[in-house]
Amino acid sequence: MATSVDGKEKTAVAYAASPEESDVESSVALPPVRVDAEGKPKIPWWAYIWDYEPGRSKEETAFIQRLDVSVLIILSLGYFIKNLDQTNIANAYVSGMKEALHMDTDQINLVDTAWTVGYVVGQIPSQILLTKIRPSYWIPFCEMIWTVLTFCLAAAKTSNHVIAIRFFVGLAESIFYPAAHMILGSWYKPSELAKRACIFHASSALASMFSGYLQAGVYKGLNGVRGMEGWQWLFIMDGVISAPIALAGVFMIPDLPENSRAWYLRKDQIALAQKRMDIVGRAKRKGLGWDAWKRIFGRWHVYLLCILYIIFINTGPSSSINPLSLWLKSQNYSIPLVNIIPTSQSAVQAVTTVLFAIASDYFRNRPAIMSFSTFWGFFCSLILAIWLVPSGLKWFAFEMYRASVPYGPISMSWANEICTSDAEERTIVLGLMNSLGYAFNAWVPILTYPASDSPRFRKGFVFSTVAFVAQFGITGVVWWMHRRDQRRKGRKGDDTVVEGGEESVIQYNALPKKCSSLDG
Repeated sequence: MATSVDGKEKTAVAYAASPEESDVESSVALPPVRVDAEGKPKIPWWAYIWDYEPGRSKEETAFIQRLDVSVLIILSLGYFIKNLDQTNIANAYVSGMKEALHMDTDQINLVDTAWTVGYVVGQIPSQILLTKIRPSYWIPFCEMIWTVLTFCLAAAKTSNHVIAIRFFVGLAESIFYPAAHMILGSWYKPSELAKRACIFHASSALASMFSGYLQAGVYKGLNGVRGMEGWQWLFIMDGVISAPIALAGVFMIPDLPENSRAWYLRKDQIALAQKRMDIVGRAKRKGLGWDAWKRIFGRWHVYLLCILYIIFINTGPSSSINPLSLWLKSQNYSIPLVNIIPTSQSAVQAVTTVLFAIASDYFRNRPAIMSFSTFWGFFCSLILAIWLVPSGLKWFAFEMYRASVPYGPISMSWANEICTSDAEERTIVLGLMNSLGYAFNAWVPILTYPASDSPRFRKGFVFSTVAFVAQFGITGVVWWMHRRDQRRKGRKGDDTVVEGGEESVIQYNALPKKCSSLDG
């Protein structure tokens, strides 16, 4: 099949390989492509929302659906319990923990710093271990550790107990986020990745919502039961929810295509997964030796992508500080409402994360969608920095601020693609991005969003406004450097590769805007 682009004839190579091209021992029937009166492919309405590839075989379609109901779900559930156990501190703090443990004004910042230090310390060692240990062993083990520690928080008697426990919770949780992105990037193609990465990330917003509803429920129904306060029951209920999900990970996390033993995937499907990753140039693991470290730190990727993620992680307050919750408490809202109303922020985050991901995969332009997300953070921070604005505008700013969060998972997908040709670099860079981001997060929010500034946080919102301007800038720099590398390698955009002087168009995904250029 040939197509003409800019007057030159090029060969179109679909991701879904034909039976002769693949090593999969099964007959692969490619479905017919429907065309309109002009001979152009007919595009179904759902192609603008989800994956669409006219040349994709039924076997590949079934395989991707199986990934979605196994890999994507178990990773999303894992991220759900991670964020449930991470954000419950903020709900417990405004629901009686502060008074029960006689916490000083800024001790909640110390609690969050302890978690962040543990999170930073554990990140890189964990990523190195993942080059040698199966994720299906390591991830569930760490999930069970942080679940047990969450139970222990219910027995804390002083703020120092909470600080110590939260350090080890952060240490155990440090493995999950970069490991999950590494796994997603090992099974999904670029045209499929951002949507899955953002659906995965949206589970954190659902966890924040659920934590608010859960705290409101246990405060009403369990406060005082068996001599324990509502905030203590919150930690117990979190642990009860987390334990079975951690156990399920042992059976559901598929490891990587080159070493997968997933019971729900046939051998031919694992071979198909390996073929798909070969076609997109996703390298297999070779070992983390001295040469690998020289490659990693000899490229610009690790430096600029880490700066990008450091800025993103530190654009706002820490997870233990929710300006909306503290503002509501200062306005004398009831404790149930202080927990329930901010869940609307998480709903905004979940919806915008999915919508921005769909747009990112559709337009195949990560930095543009990331910049659009940045705009919302800048605009809302500016309004809250001014503060003396109409009440409706203030509420709007509090709610829509979370539209800046999709920047994170989309940037992780982008990093997966930028480092696609080196498995060791991809693993270490993802870990360093998250680790260094939270290394700064251990102390930056103490300076920018101290609890003593509640509920105004003028200094914090001014800082956020400036940080979002810097986020615009670093996004543009990374985009320029990546485009420069593509030109040097002979790439034309995302979809063209020059091989031996002959240009071939690799069809990452038959997106509606691209289908019209293909002949049948």
